Amino acid sequence: MTSTTPRAQRAQQVPAQAQAKIIIPEKHPMVSVLGAGDSFLKVIEKAFPDLDIHARGNEITATGDRTGIRLVQHLFDEMMLVLRTGQPLTEDSVERSIAMLRKAEEDPTSPEGSQNPSAVFTANILSNRGRSIRPKTLNQQNYVDAIDRHTIVFGIGPAGTGKTYLAMAKAVQALQAKQVTRIILTRPAVEAGERLGFLPGTLYEKIDPYLRPLYDALHDMIDPDSIPRLMAAGTIEVAPLAYMRGRTLNDAFIILDEAQNTSAEQMKMFLTRLGFNSKIVVTGDVTQIDLPGGTTSGLKIVQEILGDVEDIHFSRLTSQDVVRHKLVGKIVDAYGQYDAAQENAAAAPRKPRPPRRNES
Repeated sequence: MTSTTPRAQRAQQVPAQAQAKIIIPEKHPMVSVLGAGDSFLKVIEKAFPDLDIHARGNEITATGDRTGIRLVQHLFDEMMLVLRTGQPLTEDSVERSIAMLRKAEEDPTSPEGSQNPSAVFTANILSNRGRSIRPKTLNQQNYVDAIDRHTIVFGIGPAGTGKTYLAMAKAVQALQAKQVTRIILTRPAVEAGERLGFLPGTLYEKIDPYLRPLYDALHDMIDPDSIPRLMAAGTIEVAPLAYMRGRTLNDAFIILDEAQNTSAEQMKMFLTRLGFNSKIVVTGDVTQIDLPGGTTSGLKIVQEILGDVEDIHFSRLTSQDVVRHKLVGKIVDAYGQYDAAQENAAAAPRKPRPPRRNES
């Protein structure tokens, strides 16, 4: 016997369509909300393909499922909060806002910041020559907050997640606020395919390529003309890790970059340089270790040793926090999947070789 569903019952099974109207205040031109050529609106439509979104005048109408509409309403509220600060929106900030709001919707226990993307995008760390440096993702915001709260912070994550750049911005901010009297930037001079001895020039000229990324970031944050004077006075020091041995660093903001290329002994040596009224930030990517074979990365071991020590914090960033070209995040994910597959293949038990016919 074939049963039929009554029409009324079938109608109840179909999710009810909802509609919401979002009025944009007249003080915000629609081009600042929807983007040039409706570029922001296109990002939103792509992220919510089940919603029908239309803009007319200063009114935006969204029709579809209630959850999607609720997220879109929240999104536009957050976009308005960003615009009120005078900061322009970008396609990237709209995409990241959607990702944060979705994460908060899926996980009610997610950090408070994920429910308020505007708080992340308007958290200014440093301004120089009309350019502001601020976190761009929730994990970056948590990382910056951890630097404020803890004496030693480890920023661990793939390339392009802003680990070193944000740490240096916090260092310059601390120096300008007279919280410290000097900034010390250091890196291990470990070869990545080249040998120091084969490079031309003096010791300083050989080491310079390893420290160049730190100089480049400094030029973004401090007037380039004042950097030589600050370095001559010892207010800013950029030096190889080996130069830290035997020192006690007081009243300083110290950053160890590329920490995955330290040995366990070097990591211990560096951390024990900490003096009074100082702060240490250690950054690195455990997937890009250039140490010679057989040497274990100090950054890998330190997580096991100091994971439970009070006033030491480990901030972990992921491919979702990459703020370079979008392809960088995809490259990081692809390499991560490849490495995981290789490890699984190596760990899998080998099948016994079947005996040959002439074997007894």
